[in-house]
Amino acid sequence: MAEKYAVVVIGGGAAGLSAALVLGRARHRTLVVDAGEPRNAPAAHMQGYLTRDGMPPAEFLASGREEIARYGVELVRDRVVEVEKDTDFTVVLAGGRTVRARRLVVATGLKDELPAVTGVAGRFGRDVLHCPFCHGWEVRDQPFGVLATTAASVHQALMVSQWSKDVRFFLHTVAEEDLSDDDLRRLAAAGVEVVPGEVAELVVEDDRLTGVRLADGTTHPRSVLFLAPRAVPQTGLLERLGAELHETPFGAYPVVDPTGLTTVPGVWAAGNAIGFAEQVVHAASGGYRAASAIVGDLLMTDLEAVARV
Repeated sequence: MAEKYAVVVIGGGAAGLSAALVLGRARHRTLVVDAGEPRNAPAAHMQGYLTRDGMPPAEFLASGREEIARYGVELVRDRVVEVEKDTDFTVVLAGGRTVRARRLVVATGLKDELPAVTGVAGRFGRDVLHCPFCHGWEVRDQPFGVLATTAASVHQALMVSQWSKDVRFFLHTVAEEDLSDDDLRRLAAAGVEVVPGEVAELVVEDDRLTGVRLADGTTHPRSVLFLAPRAVPQTGLLERLGAELHETPFGAYPVVDPTGLTTVPGVWAAGNAIGFAEQVVHAASGGYRAASAIVGDLLMTDLEAVARV
């Protein structure tokens, strides 16, 4: 017989651990299945989380795991490979274990696909960055580059000008004619220099970014490069359960209500599983909302069952 839990939380990042904490404190038997692949692993610190500003992500997660253990929540380092729904949910793990759950929280996040420019992958999370709210203060007033991945990268170039007045916008594979007149006017107003031409590689000296080299050999001295990775939502399990998705400029994400409830009864989603821009603080809040909704849902379901007897 498969072990039975009130809730299985799939994903042990900020959203999943936050949900597990609330569920454990509500005395529900809860299992967290964590593959150990947090999106923010490349970053040395996380910012903008009140009382935790500057904390290393690994330390944050370790603290969260300690907290949920106090309330009897179990955590297993494994990966969910299949989920089936009948009266409850059957959850199959890669390690061979099968468990049952009355409710699910899917907090599987997303993966960042980086542009295929030499040097980018090795510097990501250090001096190749994607979010000025996460890292802008730490690199303020340095020479910035912004690597265009689409014409929409204009927005990123404008945003980072809040943190530096020396910003160069490398069009890379985006044609200059793809930028609108409004784009060009705003870039000029922000003091952002537009640099046509494909980027060939990053220049790294003494383990730090020193420049951006174009395919024509021209090198632009830069200390920081911002870019927008391609977001790849990890929605495979939700899709197999039949969850409805909606398209966004950053991929397809599940349709959810304000608590994170998907279109599949009994399945909630939280964190980057529901959107590209969910920061750690948002993810933790989303996990809390989902868990508190589940506590109420389980209570009402059980009371209805008793009332019908």
